[in-house]
Amino acid sequence: MTLCIMGWLSKFFKGSGHKISEERCREKYGEDATGYSPSCSGEMWSENENEDIDRAIALSLLEENQKGKSAIDNSFQLEEDEQLARAIQESLNVESPPRYGNENAYQPSIPVYFPMGYRVCAGCNTEIGYGRYLNCLNAVWHPDCFRCRACNLPITDYEFSTSGNYPYHKSCYKESYHPKCDVCKHFIPTNPAGLIEYRAHPFWIQKYCPSHEHDNTPRCCSCERMEPRDTRYVTLNDGRRLCLECLDSAIMGTNECQPLYLDIQEFYESLNMKLEQVPLLLVERQALNEAREGERNGHYHMPETRGLCLSEEQTVSTILRRPKYGMGNRNMDMITEPYKLTRRCEVTAILILYGLPRLLTGSILAHEMMHAWLRLKGFRTLSQDVEEGICQVVAHMWLDAELMSGSGSNVASTSSSSSSFSSSSSSSTTLKKGTRSQFERKLGEFFKHQIESDISPVYGDGFRAGQQAVLKYGLRRTLDHIRMTGTFPY
Repeated sequence: MTLCIMGWLSKFFKGSGHKISEERCREKYGEDATGYSPSCSGEMWSENENEDIDRAIALSLLEENQKGKSAIDNSFQLEEDEQLARAIQESLNVESPPRYGNENAYQPSIPVYFPMGYRVCAGCNTEIGYGRYLNCLNAVWHPDCFRCRACNLPITDYEFSTSGNYPYHKSCYKESYHPKCDVCKHFIPTNPAGLIEYRAHPFWIQKYCPSHEHDNTPRCCSCERMEPRDTRYVTLNDGRRLCLECLDSAIMGTNECQPLYLDIQEFYESLNMKLEQVPLLLVERQALNEAREGERNGHYHMPETRGLCLSEEQTVSTILRRPKYGMGNRNMDMITEPYKLTRRCEVTAILILYGLPRLLTGSILAHEMMHAWLRLKGFRTLSQDVEEGICQVVAHMWLDAELMSGSGSNVASTSSSSSSFSSSSSSSTTLKKGTRSQFERKLGEFFKHQIESDISPVYGDGFRAGQQAVLKYGLRRTLDHIRMTGTFPY
């Protein structure tokens, strides 16, 4: 302050011959803090000069006071600015971007650390700096680095979808995760509650819109799968539809079925249950239903009977020649002829629905042959659940044996020269033998699943009770118990 006062004095006394001692004045200010009129070693000043000096000192003090106040205000403002800057930096500070695993396109394999307050892009892991950025999924991104997991294009929409910690365009997410109908190939619609509702086959897991259960969409009469819109099923002469995979091993005529019949006769002999030759006929649906109406006894699996063991004399229309397929996959040139059944024993014939795959035809035939064996061996009239149950057990055993063998037995090849069927059928039989395709094995598992999961009290509960008895006591002891008591052993 002494220098400032001296500056004012210099300005005030510019041109004067008087000299002031700086050192003396500073010391004075130090001794008398309340005195503003310094004592100097020169001449004594006049009263007017003293007033001028007092005015100069006052002005100097006023200017010094204003400068001090300005310095305090500036210091306070600087402190406020620093606090505000620290708050902004802390608000902009974000955690490290989340880690999604080895397949994450947004997280580098080696973490990079940045000073506090930096914005680090979770996509490229570099500083964002100034400019536009996105704050999504608990991280910040360059707009070009926030990309769809499916198409790898930047997400610029206001809304997006996520799966796990990965972002998707809403359209890409729907394409990747929204289920499509296996029948119409469209996205399965949501129900009134906004939930995706669909139907699925319990074995094939074929997903389809609920509406297809009521819009007459055809099903394969063998595997029960619905016909897709882009695939044409074969239409059989009696109106049934058959998928192309099931058609590949389908048996279409009586002569064509004879090798399979011999296979199953050998299977029965391996169980010490030899069965005499009973006429076997493959027939259409109408002929089978008419024969069922003419039969006094028996229980039939609804909604459609696919096999029948007859005990009555009647005339049945049987299929002689395998049909050909023309326009629209419709069969043509199928030849049938009437067959007169005569009663020579307790069983007059076994009828099987034509056009079914070999494994399904065989399981139905094994079932009906068990009916014939029970009658020919003099078993009493059994309750429906016991008779149908033990027949289902044998059919299930035959399927098990066929699937375990991996291919059909060699009986067909040795019997192909038999006069009971034509040479044209022997060539088609050769196609049905050999190593099974993956689909045919899957089909066999499906037929087993049908037997095991049947909910009917006669066929389903009867099978489960019979299988439990056979697993516990064996087939022979179970049959002996049935003969004596008419029930399954427990």
